[in-house]
Amino acid sequence: MRNLDLTINASDGTPLAGTLSVPDGTGPHPAVLLLHGSGRLDRDGNAGRLKQNLGPVLAESLARQGIASLRYDRRGVGASPGDWLTTGFADNRDDAAAALDSLAARPDIRRDGIGVVGHSEGALHAMALGSRPGVAAVVLLAGFARSGEDALNWQADAMARGLPAPLRPLARLAVRRVIRLRTPGPDVVRVAGKPMNARWTREMLSHDTRADLARIHVPVLAVTGEKDIQVDPDDLHRIDALVQGTAEVRRIPGLTHLLRRDPGRPSILFYPRQLRRPVDEELVETTTSWLARTLASGETELRR
Repeated sequence: MRNLDLTINASDGTPLAGTLSVPDGTGPHPAVLLLHGSGRLDRDGNAGRLKQNLGPVLAESLARQGIASLRYDRRGVGASPGDWLTTGFADNRDDAAAALDSLAARPDIRRDGIGVVGHSEGALHAMALGSRPGVAAVVLLAGFARSGEDALNWQADAMARGLPAPLRPLARLAVRRVIRLRTPGPDVVRVAGKPMNARWTREMLSHDTRADLARIHVPVLAVTGEKDIQVDPDDLHRIDALVQGTAEVRRIPGLTHLLRRDPGRPSILFYPRQLRRPVDEELVETTTSWLARTLASGETELRR
């Protein structure tokens, strides 16, 4: 596998720094765009000390299957310029679309064999990209099928149940404060003394993924962990019902939102412990083998 540094030109001209991982052998290769979750994340899915390292793990596994992959630093993160605190949810979606176009324009990439893999927020953008011409496959890791506000309310209840009883009201209060940001206001506000990206929050709360899902006519793989407390695993049934192409859904026992398994009760308090473990092997194998089957022949019916 070779890792190539490249620059993605966003729609407003912002240069986003990325890595294209290319498998050994001559191309053109099938390829996927990797989209990470929410927050100040770099191309590997890491934010400071919180290191998910999803990007390299998937890139290496995909390369062994002969599939190239592209990932990039968010605005204001890593080697990408810009201000993450004023970047909206829609900006992230537009940047993902620009990255997809950049990938499709390369002569070493097979234009009829391009997929999108998204985790958490990245899954929401993968849903939006899934109906674009040229996209042949979509993988949704911990994505929801509802409005952002409904998803946040579900998340608040699920997270509160995993906290000690005295902390549960505080968790729900914090979510109510976030939901208040749906009203028009400045791009950046302070919540509990810390600056928060209100623009991203406002746009995410009002976004409903069901319309995007209903426009997808290519194969979809949707995977959510049984112990996910940020996304309702039951939304897998809604995804299956909404997409117009073939859908395969997997609900992995013991898997959390961080794509690690944990034998204990689901709780955000255990996230640091989970991040000390590697990304779940079954999840990686399921994702890469499905993409290899779906993208290998180039026979997927592309939406024109």
